[in-house]
Amino acid sequence: MLTVVPRRDDLIVAGDRRLTTDEVIAWASQTAAALEAGRLTAFQLPTSPEGVVAYRACWQAGAVAVPLLHSDAGRQRSHAFATLGIDRLLEPSQYPASGNASHRQVAQSKPDDRALIMFTSGSSGAPKGVVHSQAALAYKTRQTIAIQAFTPDDAGLFPASLAHVAGLLHAVLIPGAASIKTVLMSRWDPGEALRLIEHEQVTYMVGPPTFFNDLMGHPDFSPSRTASLRLLSIGGSSITPAFVNRARDTFGCIVKRAYGSTEAPTATTCTIDDDPERMANTDGRPFAPTQIRVDDHGEIQVFGPEVTVGYLDSAHTAAAFTEDGWFRTGDLGRIDTDGYLTVIGRLGQKIIRGGENIDAIEVEAILESHPTVSQAVVLGEPDDRLGERVAAFVVADGPFDLDECRRWFAEAGAARFMTPEQLIPIAEMPAMPSGKPDRSELSRLLEDSTR
Repeated sequence: MLTVVPRRDDLIVAGDRRLTTDEVIAWASQTAAALEAGRLTAFQLPTSPEGVVAYRACWQAGAVAVPLLHSDAGRQRSHAFATLGIDRLLEPSQYPASGNASHRQVAQSKPDDRALIMFTSGSSGAPKGVVHSQAALAYKTRQTIAIQAFTPDDAGLFPASLAHVAGLLHAVLIPGAASIKTVLMSRWDPGEALRLIEHEQVTYMVGPPTFFNDLMGHPDFSPSRTASLRLLSIGGSSITPAFVNRARDTFGCIVKRAYGSTEAPTATTCTIDDDPERMANTDGRPFAPTQIRVDDHGEIQVFGPEVTVGYLDSAHTAAAFTEDGWFRTGDLGRIDTDGYLTVIGRLGQKIIRGGENIDAIEVEAILESHPTVSQAVVLGEPDDRLGERVAAFVVADGPFDLDECRRWFAEAGAARFMTPEQLIPIAEMPAMPSGKPDRSELSRLLEDSTR
């Protein structure tokens, strides 16, 4: 995945660290020396230079990168270890004192070789391992650079997790290929983000509405502090035209929506030259050879070189693809006559909280593993800042309050963002004639509880 790009003195900026291109290459080479081609290599690192180096070292050695959420308390890691048959995490070698760049020579990889296994929540209630090839990641990187007209004059601010496909694409792949300055934040702090945007002359950011809401609402915000921004790309949760227009007016730059997933990164977006109304009212369009379509049920399907080659579990792969090879996203949408997509809902019960994808079934499984909980249904509760929060209806035959819920999720090793923030005890779960929980009725009850 490494390519020859112009060197720079500030390829990565993180806190008081400022790494040159040669220093990053040397560090990755030193780490890669201990890896084997084809080896599954897991790491659990914050948004940091170490995280970037871990990816680069894996691919320089011809190994398969397996990033895990840094916020995960053990659940995802345990599942990954058991599924993949690995038992330890990669720790990047100590940062080399010398900045002399060197490359370890590895065998040329085949276009369909595995480069990445990234875990995401799935309808089975357990994380699913999404497999991407080197060719897919390289294609998506090249296409994104071309669509957004990225150059070495750009600088990106990235607070998102590197174990998410957006973090991988925009904080690792694109900066490495286009020699863009990468400003990393291990913890989101809007005041510090404003300082970094101004000091590092950041030109673009990607992420969920949470980041941009927090920047606009911070007492230290002023248009002069963010004057260097030229592009904001927003995805990860329901985004209204009003929000996009407000962000565009506030920041004075291009603001657009984008749509994608771990399985199909940035399936649709707009170019920087598109009509601003398109950017606000749609989630963009695909770019050839990528294609999208909507089936008779309104489900969005994607076909293209960036789509995952499948899941670790062949049953998941079979269920996720149509007979003619299109990926079923599980999302609902409509496509206008000019080919622009608008996402209007989800077939499944996925909750998107601050850009984190949470599968309701996985949360329900943790709840129902508690000895006093006999049944649980989890819904997304609308939230102005985060997009959605996790709300849970539970039928319990003993004490089970929010404090006990938090304790139980922590004991289960679940990431904090998965833990329900609203707990609603009910005596009996409303059901449809089929016997399945009546989620429409529960949604009504949730609305009533928040009034």
